[in-house]
Amino acid sequence: MKRAIDVFISLTLITILLPLILVVAIVVRFALGAPVLFKQQRPGLYGKPFFLYKFRTMTNAVDSSGKLLSDEQRLTAFGMFLRKYSLDELPQLFNVLKGEMSLVGPRPLLMEYIPLYTDEQRLRHKVKPGITGWAQINGRNAISWEEKFNLDIWYVKNQRVSLDIKILALTIIKVLKREGIRSEDSVSMMKFTGKKEVL
Repeated sequence: MKRAIDVFISLTLITILLPLILVVAIVVRFALGAPVLFKQQRPGLYGKPFFLYKFRTMTNAVDSSGKLLSDEQRLTAFGMFLRKYSLDELPQLFNVLKGEMSLVGPRPLLMEYIPLYTDEQRLRHKVKPGITGWAQINGRNAISWEEKFNLDIWYVKNQRVSLDIKILALTIIKVLKREGIRSEDSVSMMKFTGKKEVL
Protein backbone atom coordinates (compact mmCIF):
# COMPACT_ATOMS: atom_id res chain seq x y z
CA MET A 1 0.00 0.00 0.00
CA LYS A 2 2.78 2.44 0.92
CA ARG A 3 4.68 1.77 -2.31
CA ALA A 4 1.51 2.14 -4.38
CA ILE A 5 0.81 5.50 -2.74
CA ASP A 6 4.41 6.60 -3.33
CA VAL A 7 4.25 5.75 -7.04
CA PHE A 8 0.83 7.31 -7.58
CA ILE A 9 1.56 10.59 -5.74
CA SER A 10 5.12 11.04 -7.04
CA LEU A 11 4.07 10.36 -10.65
CA THR A 12 1.11 12.72 -10.30
CA LEU A 13 3.25 15.47 -8.77
CA ILE A 14 5.97 15.09 -11.42
CA THR A 15 3.32 15.42 -14.14
CA ILE A 16 1.68 18.47 -12.55
CA LEU A 17 4.90 20.17 -11.45
CA LEU A 18 6.99 19.42 -14.55
CA PRO A 19 6.74 23.03 -15.84
CA LEU A 20 7.86 24.33 -12.43
CA ILE A 21 10.70 21.79 -12.26
CA LEU A 22 11.93 22.90 -15.69
CA VAL A 23 11.70 26.60 -14.78
CA VAL A 24 13.64 26.06 -11.54
CA ALA A 25 16.27 24.06 -13.43
CA ILE A 26 16.74 26.85 -15.97
CA VAL A 27 16.97 29.57 -13.31
CA VAL A 28 19.43 27.50 -11.26
CA ARG A 29 21.60 27.05 -14.34
CA PHE A 30 21.80 30.80 -14.99
CA ALA A 31 21.88 31.96 -11.36
CA LEU A 32 24.20 29.35 -9.83
CA GLY A 33 25.84 27.63 -12.78
CA ALA A 34 26.34 23.97 -13.61
CA PRO A 35 25.62 21.32 -12.61
CA VAL A 36 21.97 22.13 -11.97
CA LEU A 37 21.53 19.13 -9.69
CA PHE A 38 23.34 18.42 -6.46
CA LYS A 39 24.00 14.67 -6.36
CA GLN A 40 25.25 12.90 -3.25
CA GLN A 41 25.38 9.29 -2.08
CA ARG A 42 23.14 8.66 0.93
CA PRO A 43 22.11 5.51 2.85
CA GLY A 44 18.74 4.05 1.89
CA LEU A 45 16.80 1.05 3.15
CA TYR A 46 19.05 -1.10 5.39
CA GLY A 47 21.83 1.41 4.72
CA LYS A 48 22.16 0.53 1.02
CA PRO A 49 23.70 3.55 -0.79
CA PHE A 50 21.84 5.47 -3.46
CA PHE A 51 22.29 8.85 -5.12
CA LEU A 52 19.99 11.56 -3.78
CA TYR A 53 19.16 14.47 -6.10
CA LYS A 54 18.40 18.08 -5.19
CA PHE A 55 18.54 21.37 -7.02
CA ARG A 56 21.76 23.11 -6.06
CA THR A 57 21.40 26.11 -3.76
CA MET A 58 25.05 27.15 -3.38
CA THR A 59 27.76 28.52 -5.61
CA ASN A 60 31.18 26.91 -6.03
CA ALA A 61 32.97 29.97 -4.61
CA VAL A 62 36.43 29.22 -3.16
CA ASP A 63 39.02 31.18 -1.19
CA SER A 64 42.51 32.13 -2.36
CA SER A 65 43.81 28.63 -1.57
CA GLY A 66 41.11 26.93 -3.62
CA LYS A 67 39.12 25.72 -0.61
CA LEU A 68 35.34 25.98 -0.75
CA LEU A 69 33.94 28.87 1.28
CA SER A 70 31.53 28.19 4.15
CA ASP A 71 27.89 27.31 3.49
CA GLU A 72 26.86 30.77 4.71
CA GLN A 73 29.11 32.44 2.15
CA ARG A 74 28.08 30.20 -0.76
CA LEU A 75 24.32 30.22 -0.13
CA THR A 76 22.72 32.89 -2.31
CA ALA A 77 19.41 34.70 -1.82
CA PHE A 78 17.96 32.58 -4.63
CA GLY A 79 19.27 29.42 -3.00
CA MET A 80 17.66 30.42 0.29
CA PHE A 81 14.38 31.01 -1.55
CA LEU A 82 14.53 27.47 -2.95
CA ARG A 83 15.12 26.09 0.54
CA LYS A 84 12.38 28.16 2.17
CA TYR A 85 9.76 26.68 -0.12
CA SER A 86 11.49 23.26 -0.42
CA LEU A 87 11.77 23.69 -4.19
CA ASP A 88 15.29 22.26 -4.01
CA GLU A 89 13.74 18.94 -2.95
CA LEU A 90 11.62 18.49 -6.11
CA PRO A 91 14.12 16.18 -7.89
CA GLN A 92 13.67 13.68 -5.06
CA LEU A 93 10.28 12.82 -6.52
CA PHE A 94 12.30 10.85 -9.09
CA ASN A 95 14.13 9.07 -6.24
CA VAL A 96 10.69 8.07 -4.91
CA LEU A 97 9.51 6.92 -8.34
CA LYS A 98 12.64 4.76 -8.68
CA GLY A 99 11.93 3.14 -5.30
CA GLU A 100 15.04 4.50 -3.57
CA MET A 101 13.01 6.75 -1.28
CA SER A 102 9.49 7.10 0.04
CA LEU A 103 7.41 10.25 0.31
CA VAL A 104 7.48 9.82 4.10
CA GLY A 105 10.32 8.43 6.19
CA PRO A 106 13.46 9.54 8.06
CA ARG A 107 15.49 11.99 6.00
CA PRO A 108 18.54 10.31 4.37
CA LEU A 109 21.65 11.58 6.15
CA LEU A 110 25.33 11.29 5.19
CA MET A 111 27.11 7.97 4.64
CA GLU A 112 29.86 9.10 7.02
CA TYR A 113 27.40 9.14 9.93
CA ILE A 114 26.63 5.39 9.81
CA PRO A 115 29.61 4.27 11.98
CA LEU A 116 28.59 6.86 14.59
CA TYR A 117 25.09 5.48 15.18
CA THR A 118 24.04 3.57 18.27
CA ASP A 119 22.03 0.37 17.76
CA GLU A 120 18.87 2.35 18.49
CA GLN A 121 19.73 5.04 15.98
CA ARG A 122 20.33 2.43 13.27
CA LEU A 123 16.63 1.54 13.43
CA ARG A 124 15.99 4.53 11.15
CA HIS A 125 17.34 2.41 8.27
CA LYS A 126 14.65 -0.25 8.68
CA VAL A 127 12.40 1.87 6.46
CA LYS A 128 13.08 3.78 3.25
CA PRO A 129 14.25 7.36 3.74
CA GLY A 130 11.68 10.02 2.92
CA ILE A 131 11.33 13.44 1.36
CA THR A 132 9.54 14.44 4.55
CA GLY A 133 9.09 12.77 7.90
CA TRP A 134 7.98 12.96 11.50
CA ALA A 135 11.11 14.94 12.44
CA GLN A 136 10.54 17.42 9.61
CA ILE A 137 7.06 18.42 10.80
CA ASN A 138 8.31 18.61 14.37
CA GLY A 139 11.20 21.00 13.92
CA ARG A 140 13.19 20.07 10.81
CA ASN A 141 16.67 21.69 11.09
CA ALA A 142 15.68 23.74 14.16
CA ILE A 143 15.87 20.77 16.55
CA SER A 144 18.86 18.92 17.98
CA TRP A 145 20.25 15.67 16.61
CA GLU A 146 19.01 13.81 19.69
CA GLU A 147 15.47 15.09 19.16
CA LYS A 148 15.65 14.28 15.46
CA PHE A 149 16.74 10.67 16.06
CA ASN A 150 14.07 10.19 18.73
CA LEU A 151 11.40 11.38 16.30
CA ASP A 152 12.75 9.22 13.44
CA ILE A 153 12.80 6.11 15.63
CA TRP A 154 9.30 6.82 16.91
CA TYR A 155 8.12 6.92 13.28
CA VAL A 156 9.80 3.60 12.45
CA LYS A 157 8.05 1.96 15.40
CA ASN A 158 4.64 3.53 14.69
CA GLN A 159 4.48 3.82 10.90
CA ARG A 160 1.10 3.39 9.22
CA VAL A 161 -0.67 4.83 6.20
CA SER A 162 -2.84 7.19 8.25
CA LEU A 163 0.28 8.62 9.91
CA ASP A 164 1.92 9.14 6.50
CA ILE A 165 -1.13 11.06 5.28
CA LYS A 166 -1.03 13.24 8.40
CA ILE A 167 2.69 13.94 7.89
CA LEU A 168 2.17 14.86 4.22
CA ALA A 169 -0.64 17.27 5.13
CA LEU A 170 1.36 18.91 7.92
CA THR A 171 4.40 19.16 5.63
CA ILE A 172 2.44 21.37 3.22
CA ILE A 173 1.52 23.66 6.12
CA LYS A 174 5.13 23.77 7.36
CA VAL A 175 6.47 24.63 3.92
CA LEU A 176 3.95 27.43 3.45
CA LYS A 177 4.81 28.82 6.89
CA ARG A 178 8.55 28.34 6.21
CA GLU A 179 9.13 26.85 9.67
CA GLY A 180 12.23 25.01 10.91
CA ILE A 181 14.35 25.43 7.79
CA ARG A 182 17.39 26.83 9.59
CA SER A 183 19.05 25.67 12.78
CA GLU A 184 20.03 28.35 15.29
CA ASP A 185 23.71 28.44 14.40
CA SER A 186 23.88 27.59 10.72
CA VAL A 187 22.15 27.85 7.35
CA SER A 188 22.02 24.06 7.45
CA MET A 189 21.96 21.40 10.17
CA MET A 190 25.07 21.16 12.31
CA LYS A 191 27.26 18.12 11.59
CA PHE A 192 26.47 14.94 13.52
CA THR A 193 29.42 13.81 15.64
CA GLY A 194 27.94 10.75 17.31
CA LYS A 195 26.29 9.93 20.61
CA LYS A 196 27.53 7.20 22.93
CA GLU A 197 24.42 6.62 25.04
CA VAL A 198 21.31 4.97 23.64
CA LEU A 199 18.48 7.42 23.03
